[in-house]
Order: sequence, then structure tokens, then C-alpha cells
Amino acid sequence: MREKFDQLSQKKAFWPIVIFLIILLFNGIATKGAFFSFSIVDGHLYGRIIDIFRNGSKLMILAAGMTMVLATGGTDISVGSVMAISGAIACSIVKGNLLPGANGNVAAAVIISVLAGVLCGLWNGFLVAKIKIQPIVATMILLVAGRGIAQLVTNGKIITVTSDAYYFINGGYVLGITFPLFIVIFLVGFLIFFVERTSFGISLESVGCNPVASKFAGIQVDRMLLVIYTISGAFAAVAGLIESSGIKGADCNNAGLNIELDAILAVAIGGTNLMGGRFSIPASVVGALIVQSITTTVLALGVPAAYIRVLKAALIIIICLSQSRAFKDAIANRIEKKRKAVGE
Repeated sequence: MREKFDQLSQKKAFWPIVIFLIILLFNGIATKGAFFSFSIVDGHLYGRIIDIFRNGSKLMILAAGMTMVLATGGTDISVGSVMAISGAIACSIVKGNLLPGANGNVAAAVIISVLAGVLCGLWNGFLVAKIKIQPIVATMILLVAGRGIAQLVTNGKIITVTSDAYYFINGGYVLGITFPLFIVIFLVGFLIFFVERTSFGISLESVGCNPVASKFAGIQVDRMLLVIYTISGAFAAVAGLIESSGIKGADCNNAGLNIELDAILAVAIGGTNLMGGRFSIPASVVGALIVQSITTTVLALGVPAAYIRVLKAALIIIICLSQSRAFKDAIANRIEKKRKAVGE
């Protein structure tokens, strides 16, 4: 039994899953079991756990893309602005304010919005891989300019849409399960398959550990960076579609505001080395669920929403300490001293 536990604990997603289950258990105890209650209305499944998965779908998608970026030792702080651009384009097309020939065409709105995210990712990747700008500076350009671009698309207005087909992206159900969860399964599942079943994952980890040595080993580092930032941009665009369809409109000022920080936090909780190298997409997705479950917990218990930021700050402190070799060595030395004192 001990050996099986040791083997399980070595899995990258093990401890994030344990933390997530502990949070769920705490909620169940605090609400006297009400947290785990489910109801079926018109064939649709409702419940607080369902809300965690539905509301956390955007963050899970962003965390998956952000994991690959952080695994290279870079970062992408523009994903929130890309979400705003994506939502602005999609809603403008559905409304008929942009591309009059595609008036009300939800499929065209989705495709063009995702392509816009791809272009944003290519821009970030070009600045990082070809121009050699530091990732945080390169993506800061789009962080600042992105919301301005979104406002230009919408003429500075909040656009509302009434399309049931567009609302289905966030509010739809398939087989009684919320549709955004299927989007997460498809995108994240494809990404995990691509990374783990091809040499791309090993090359990615190699680039994160030592890009110079990877280049000499024959890995196309610049091309990989372009691909990774493009994927991050495309995933951010999909997250923007989910958010804008959920509120039935495009709010360029608030769409995806500060969500890039939550995405980075989710990846850190998943155990990805923020300096590059070791990473785990499944663990990052669970990390996103942890971040979302904290928000849901605070709101479910009636605690003021301002405490959410305090809890997230506490999480960041714990993560920093857990990744600090000096802190872990100090704890280990103290435990060893106490053990020797007891032995004496």
C-alpha cells in the first residue's frame, strides 16, 4: 500500500487533485451537504459543482495554453486582452456591425474570432522568437493595445446580442451537461494528446530547460515558440467566445480583466516550473479548478468577494514557499534536529 501511494504521489497531478478534493470536502461540511446537491431541470444538470466546471471552463482553457508558454520560461500576459478582442469581433459579426455579409452567422463569427486569436498569438511569438524581446514585455504590448483594438471594433460601445445560437456556446447543454465542458474536453484533450504522444512535449521541456543546448541538438526553438504562443492566442480567443456568449455581449473594458493572473496562478498550482522545463497540462487544468473552487466557496459561504484576492495571495505565498529550495531545506533540517533531539 505504501509503495502504491508513493507511486501515485509522484504523479504531477496528484497533489493538485488532493487539494481540489479537500476544498470540495470543506464545502460539503460547511454547507451541511448542500454543496453536493444536484437538480435536473428540463433535462439539464444543475449544482454548485457543475457551476465550478462551467464557470472555470475559460480558466481551464487559458491554463492549458499558458502551461506551454511558461514551460518555455516565457509568459503571456495578453490573454485577457485577446479575450476582449475575440468577444468584440464575434459579437460585432453576430450583431451585423462588422462584415454585413455575415450578419447573424455564428459560425463565421466563431471562425473569424479564433483566427484573430491566432494572429495575436503569432504576433506575440514573432516578437519573442524573432525580435528576441523578453516575453513579459512582448506580451505587454498586446495587453495594453488589445483592449483599444477591441474598442475600435465595437466603436467604444458595449454590444449586446440576442442570438440563441451564440448563447449556446456558454449556456447550452448536451446530454444534460453544460456545453463549455465539452469545449474544454476537446481542446485540452487534443493538446494533451499532441504533447504526450509526439516528440513535441520532450522538445518543449528541453527548450524550457536550456534553449541554447536545444538549438544545438537540432530543435527548431524559434518555430516552437511561434507555435506555442499561437496556441495560447487561439485558446484565449475561445475563452473570449465563452465569456462573451455567457453575458450575451462584448464588454471590452471588463472581458477577461486580470484573468491572465489567475491563469498563471493555476499553472503554478499545477506544479509547472515557472522558470521553464517541467510542466503538466492536466495538473494545470486541476489548478484552474482549484482557483475557481475558491471563488465559488467564498461566494457560497456568503463571504465578501474582496476576500477572494486575499485567499489567492495566500495561495501564491504557499506556492512560492513550496518551490523554494532554501525553505524546504530549512524545514527538513528543523525536522531532522527535532528527530535527533527526541532520539537523545
